[in-house]
Amino acid sequence: METRVAVMSIIVEQRDTTEILNRILHDYSEYIIGRMGIPYRQKGISIISIAIDAPQDIIAALSGKIGKLPGISVKTAYSGVKTPIPEGAGQNLS
Repeated sequence: METRVAVMSIIVEQRDTTEILNRILHDYSEYIIGRMGIPYRQKGISIISIAIDAPQDIIAALSGKIGKLPGISVKTAYSGVKTPIPEGAGQNLS
């Protein structure tokens, strides 16, 4: 198995889903490299960017969970960089 580096762009249009979003991101925190959030008060939205290094199925699962939240949209861009992970390394989120 291998990991990929990706960036998720998240637009939050419903503030009441932020707590659930943060809980989901916390569940995947071992894979998250960094996070940047920008409140755009004039438009009443928040823009969040997540850099992640994880197996592709983990990235897809995280994106899928986020995309199911009401008032939130997410897009993921993958880098071409793939890194093998050692056999037996813990993958506790699938």
